[in-house]
Amino acid sequence: MHIDWLRQEIVFKIVYYGPGLGGKTTNLEYLHAHLEPALRSRLVVLKSPEERTLYFDFFELSLGAIKGKKPRFHLYTIPGQLYYAPSRKIVLRGADAVVFVADSQSSRRQDNLDTLMDLELKLIQQQKTLARFPWVLQYNKRDLPEIETVAEMEATLNFLQVPYYEAVATRGIAVFETLRGVIQLLLKRL
Repeated sequence: MHIDWLRQEIVFKIVYYGPGLGGKTTNLEYLHAHLEPALRSRLVVLKSPEERTLYFDFFELSLGAIKGKKPRFHLYTIPGQLYYAPSRKIVLRGADAVVFVADSQSSRRQDNLDTLMDLELKLIQQQKTLARFPWVLQYNKRDLPEIETVAEMEATLNFLQVPYYEAVATRGIAVFETLRGVIQLLLKRL
């Protein structure tokens, strides 16, 4: 969190983290397309020729007022591919909260777990930990065949019993609810 006293703004950084092709960019694209233009900035998407996130995706969201200050939320995604692991560390630096976007497909179980452990390691490098950090889980792609049950995903990923949302980001199911949930966690800490 950063307070800009001159502009009377509170700036929060929320990072969408998860395995490659899990739906992080799809979440941001859906939010951006369905938010009032006056509330959001331009969406910046840096993709490879294969349409995968290279460094990050980003847009800014402005809402109401908190104690006379205007809150702004910077929404970022990280690249999911392991090849870009150093980029993840840079994008995560200074984050105030995380949305962990897990791919519900059974075949992605280990990818979800590996990426969640990667998130914890990157937080530890910043003297933080998931146990004391605001984050939520989004179980994405709930509309696909051969998915894990919510109970299976909870047992594998939600060892800290954080809020979770069952989502289909391509159709906007639980996309706004996930964002609202992580913002509520941030505001409780404020």
